Amino acid sequence: MNKNNVSFQGHFPIKQLSLCVALAMHGLAMAQAQQDTASEGLPEIKVRAQAQRETTEGTGSYKTTGKSTTATPLGLTVRETPQTVTVITRQRIEDQGLRSITDVLNNTPGITVQQYETNRGQFTARGFDINTLMIDGVPTTWDQSWSSGETFTSMAIYDRVEVVHGATGLTTGAGSPGAAINMIRKRANATELSGSAEVSIGSWNQRRAMADVGTALNEAKTLRARVAAEYDDHGSWVDGLSYKNQTVFAALEADLSPETLLSAGISYQDNKSKGAMWGGLPVWFTDGGRTNWDRSKTTAADWTRSDNIYENHFASLEHTFANGWKVKGSYNHGDRYANSKLIYIYDSPDRTTGTGLKPWPGAFKVKTKQEDIAVQANGPFQLLGRTHELALGYTKSTKDRDTEARSYSNVATPGNFNIWDGSYAEPTWGAFAPNSTLSNTQEAVYGAARFSLADPLKLIVGARLTNFEQTASDAPGGLKLNVEGKVTPYAGLIYDINKNYSVYASYTDIFEPQTKRSIDKKFIDPVVGKSTEIGAKGDFLDGRLSASFAVFRTKENNLAQATDQYADTDTFETAYRATDATSRGFEFEVNGELARGWNASVGYTQFKLTDADGKDVNSIYPRKVLRLFSSYKLAGPLQGLTLGGGVNWQGALYTYAASPTSLAGTTEKIEQGSYALVNLMAKYEITKQLTAQLNVNNVFDKTYFTVFDAFGQITYGAPRNAVLTLNYKF
Repeated sequence: MNKNNVSFQGHFPIKQLSLCVALAMHGLAMAQAQQDTASEGLPEIKVRAQAQRETTEGTGSYKTTGKSTTATPLGLTVRETPQTVTVITRQRIEDQGLRSITDVLNNTPGITVQQYETNRGQFTARGFDINTLMIDGVPTTWDQSWSSGETFTSMAIYDRVEVVHGATGLTTGAGSPGAAINMIRKRANATELSGSAEVSIGSWNQRRAMADVGTALNEAKTLRARVAAEYDDHGSWVDGLSYKNQTVFAALEADLSPETLLSAGISYQDNKSKGAMWGGLPVWFTDGGRTNWDRSKTTAADWTRSDNIYENHFASLEHTFANGWKVKGSYNHGDRYANSKLIYIYDSPDRTTGTGLKPWPGAFKVKTKQEDIAVQANGPFQLLGRTHELALGYTKSTKDRDTEARSYSNVATPGNFNIWDGSYAEPTWGAFAPNSTLSNTQEAVYGAARFSLADPLKLIVGARLTNFEQTASDAPGGLKLNVEGKVTPYAGLIYDINKNYSVYASYTDIFEPQTKRSIDKKFIDPVVGKSTEIGAKGDFLDGRLSASFAVFRTKENNLAQATDQYADTDTFETAYRATDATSRGFEFEVNGELARGWNASVGYTQFKLTDADGKDVNSIYPRKVLRLFSSYKLAGPLQGLTLGGGVNWQGALYTYAASPTSLAGTTEKIEQGSYALVNLMAKYEITKQLTAQLNVNNVFDKTYFTVFDAFGQITYGAPRNAVLTLNYKF
């Protein structure tokens, strides 16, 4: 088989199946509507549509009691879901001053962020990459090599972030087995004029302002609107690096009837950065010794930049029948634009003269368009005298990416890197020309049922049938990849021991097409594998506190593993090899109120990821991760003061790279030892509406770095920094 035309056979006619699903959903809804709503197990439901919108705003808690569709389409609570689920609530986001999705994930149990340069990074879980960010359950994928600011996504427009650990093929189709990250937008649910405004100042000349206002637009309060805007202008600990980010969000919700809700909105994010780095800092001197740069050191020039824009338009219509059945249709359209001028500085400098580095300039434009449509019906049904739940749906997603690049000439030698200050001559650029294209389509039908086998015992079974097609021009001879009729099963069993404790087990298959290439420039076949998890969950203190423990195992075939060679020496594309890998480990979490006024979130993850020979895979991802943050609202004479603090700790990580003095075919170990970052917070209520908050991160100014790749480059993490915020709520 030609590796540039990968195809899985066993095609099912999804278009015909989607029609059957639609007819089935209509028939089920009509049949249920005709049932006697007074029958046992199906009480009459008369609630306003807006009341069904889950939110963590205003709860003041680190624990959510709402339902989620990130793991399954059934709308289950955290305890009802047979997988580890972490929810970073709005209160947690505000207490820690988490401004971007990268900030959130750096503080999420089980998740790590490999910040391999200033403007791009890799999210990971259980040893596997995550290249999908879901927005209100809609997967939005991005390519790491052509990322367009996804890691800078602002939290100003989101209520919370839900993370389901492990595979989520039932809801996402093709994707990573590590975790699913779902960012849930804020809702236009205010029936009276209300909102907040805040300003911040901080380290590296940070200046930030944000306003968020919502209100009803008619007397009946059936039409509501919300607008949020944020402006963030700040520098960095990296010399010459600065950012100007703008975010605007507007949403409408309309109760067309007490049972029908129409939602629509737009969001716009514009992120501009000056002095952006491409790659990291060199690890070796030419004599084979290790470098020890100041954390402010940069390889960027004073003309480098990376600008990104993301526009998103969304709408949904949902109707709830009197018997509890709900039908929802949604549409999402997103456009991403990136424009950059960069310089990649590589190789090793002389220890004394600082010379010997090589330049590779690049100027790129990237345009990505994604459209998603979905329709789903879910609700209760009767079988053998018991009430069960069913969800059926159809989804289609298309993505097109076009890139352009500029030729260049008059490229200067970097000179003495020891005194590098960014004053490096800009090359002479040519006109933009087409560089690469990518197009993929994913279409699927799915179904899931939650059977009540007994009062304490629930069985969840489901399957997704997916067709995936991708074409790309940036491969020799082009790439055409087809995965047809891929069936992704899901099964979970939950047993409620009592009102506080439950145990569960779950299983799902995994598949993920890959565009990584081997040393002979052939594309690695799609990842395939199986994932299992068993665990226990508990709710305490009248549901204000939750805890979970899970043991997991994920086995994958054809996992692309980076080598220390290039697949393409002209573009410095890393060569990969296919390997089988197994991740085994456990996770533990506690979230919520330990006592009145005392919030806490604690999570610990530990795993091993090895290939068939027992050797470590993805060793640049830490195997042990602890995330802890707690806040306490004081009473008595200190009433109005809230104190908080936490620790982010991770174990050692390493890779091997050839130094300039290494013998041919040998490498040397680059290691970052385990480290802990301590963060503190203090908040004071000046009045009922006005609060002042101080956040100090990396209190003990720990120096640490993440390993970029096997070519000997590193990027330092942020030193100690502080932010002071004034917030006014009305």
